[in-house]
Amino acid sequence: MKNTKCCLALLLGLFFVLPLSAEPQTVADFNTLVDQYFDFYFPLHPTEATSAGFHQYDPKLEDYSAAPQDQQIRGLKEFLAKFEAVDGSKLPADTSADREWIISSIHSGLLELENIQMWRKDPDHYTGAVTNSIFLIMKRNYAPPEERLRSAIERERQIPMALEYARQNLQNPPKIYTEIALEQLPGETDFFRKDVPEAFSAVKDPKLLADFKASTQGVIDAFANYQKYLQESVLPHANGDFRLGAENYRKKLLYDEMVDIPLDRLLAIGYDDLHRNQEALKKVAAEIDPKRSVQDVVGELQSQHPAPDRLLQAFRDTFGGLTQFIEEKKIVTIPPGEPPILEDTPPFERATTEASIDTPGAYETHDHKAFFNVTTPDPKWPLDRTEEWMKTFNNSMIPGTAIHEVYPGHFVEFLWVGKNPSKIRKLIFSGTNAEGWAHYCEQMMLDEGYGNGDPKLRLGQIEDALLRNARYIVGIQLHTGNMTLDQARQFFVQEGFQTAAVADVETKRGTADPTYLMYTLGKLQILKLRGDYRKMRGNDFSLLEFHNRLMEQGGVPLRIIRRAILGNDSPTL
Repeated sequence: MKNTKCCLALLLGLFFVLPLSAEPQTVADFNTLVDQYFDFYFPLHPTEATSAGFHQYDPKLEDYSAAPQDQQIRGLKEFLAKFEAVDGSKLPADTSADREWIISSIHSGLLELENIQMWRKDPDHYTGAVTNSIFLIMKRNYAPPEERLRSAIERERQIPMALEYARQNLQNPPKIYTEIALEQLPGETDFFRKDVPEAFSAVKDPKLLADFKASTQGVIDAFANYQKYLQESVLPHANGDFRLGAENYRKKLLYDEMVDIPLDRLLAIGYDDLHRNQEALKKVAAEIDPKRSVQDVVGELQSQHPAPDRLLQAFRDTFGGLTQFIEEKKIVTIPPGEPPILEDTPPFERATTEASIDTPGAYETHDHKAFFNVTTPDPKWPLDRTEEWMKTFNNSMIPGTAIHEVYPGHFVEFLWVGKNPSKIRKLIFSGTNAEGWAHYCEQMMLDEGYGNGDPKLRLGQIEDALLRNARYIVGIQLHTGNMTLDQARQFFVQEGFQTAAVADVETKRGTADPTYLMYTLGKLQILKLRGDYRKMRGNDFSLLEFHNRLMEQGGVPLRIIRRAILGNDSPTL
């Protein structure tokens, strides 16, 4: 779409200009309502406010008692009525789409609070969230360390009560959720014992440090008591059901992703893509070594990986080649921004995460550092477990993970978000948009010539695609009652060609992240959109233009993006 900055500015200006039929006062009133909504939302979710860059909420922690849940429900219903009362036909197309998206997002919030209720089911919902609330304050230098430490102390003082509310709220949690919480807790406790004090080592004020020591010890003690409570009082009787059920699953997809495709058709689409990738894997494996089985070829490649202490550097070494390729091949415009800092995954995410990108909030003004998190093996692990884990980061898959998380995946999309004028598109992101784009990039970059046709890189890309295919199918089947946890683990290994260690992590993740089909679902929607746009543009089609147009849409679902780019409401799949 844009080959120069001048052209970019011109086109962005054209895209967001009000059509003659729009009423400026209506737009102003809508924007005021949006501000009022977030002024209601963020005081109830201060950790999310910190993440977004609104630091006036930093000293607060979420009130985890039952009463605020009812307050949220009432407030969401009031705002839902207000947004639904706005006449979308009197708004410009992009603002009308924002109205659709925020209405869908509010429905999603109500579904969670009234039907799914993870706050009643998941013990890790509490410890993971409060740990993250401190991590967000300590990881970026958006204010002097003394100021940030005061906020951290205030939040830490509220954590013991948050865990008391957890005991009151939890109602027969599923065993798998309780096991995940117990797996995470030692790392989270060590985080408060070691990482948090180190993060504020520059602070010298004796009174502040004494308060900090006391508040941190209070958290450590509360975590120890909570861990004992889960181990002795909850785990022996934890037999709740993690499954959403078909109707809640359908609604969650509709509200989170604006996807209304029936579940049976979604499954058929997922299986079709799984089988395509399985055939592609066989073909590429035969190119590498026609005398060996697919499993043997994949196993051999998985054994070729960096030493554990060289893992982060192996990722770092890919950045230069990726950015050079993107520029030379005119893949997508990369807005200015410092590359992310590589570091180990935070302890509260290690049990269910292999790699992730952590970008600053869209409204962060003082510290724009981004972090590329990779889960390195725990030094306390036995050698065989470390080796099994390192197969996840073999040499054929490291470039694909870097593509997904950084260039041109999540990190590049984050850089584009900062340019978007819509508050809604900055703050509410669709998973099929974000994860679909990143997963699409893994294949697209190789299709465009990255790696010079190296079959080992292609095998790694397909293996990653099969991982996402397995997530797609397992998520639906687990939550509609058609697959057990053991069957899910077997599916990841046998159909997705994953290691047993990955299969275990991915199955556990799927119990609490039911719509992690969004990777493949979003990728397939983008591929269809690209094909339809290519037909529409003919000889004028440009991959750079298409990708830039995709990026400038912000966080909305592919249904809205499709309408903006093609000018119609044709099916996304």
